[in-house]
Amino acid sequence: MRTLFIALLFTTVMLSNTTMAQTKDEAAVAAAVESLRKAMIDADKTTLEALTAKDLSYGHSGGRLEDKAAFVDGIVSGRSDFVTIDLTEQTIKVLGSTAIVRHKLSATTNDGGKPGSVNLGILLVWVKQGKQWTLLARQAVKLQ
Repeated sequence: MRTLFIALLFTTVMLSNTTMAQTKDEAAVAAAVESLRKAMIDADKTTLEALTAKDLSYGHSGGRLEDKAAFVDGIVSGRSDFVTIDLTEQTIKVLGSTAIVRHKLSATTNDGGKPGSVNLGILLVWVKQGKQWTLLARQAVKLQ
């Protein structure tokens, strides 16, 4: 009986530690998503470059794909100008050093000086490089 109790206690402690580690990673990914959101609004080149992987694949809702350089340049130059970005219904699933984030994005834009708005479904793939989560891939789809 005592051996069973110790085994159950050990299992509970191990599961708690695993859950806490995942929760910590989920919080870190959520913070990275928020930093990316702010950097896109502020056209913050330094932060955009720091948060994105060198092999970034950034998919727009219209089908256009960009690498890291094109994505950062599009935001910084104002070709893709986000005035506001609101994220809702966000889910984060961490699998080792990879995280899958889904959310709805509603934004007001001023792309190339032309005011507009978007309502998108977003899929983000983040990878942990060292201690930092970086965006590896993004795909958007238009929502009704």
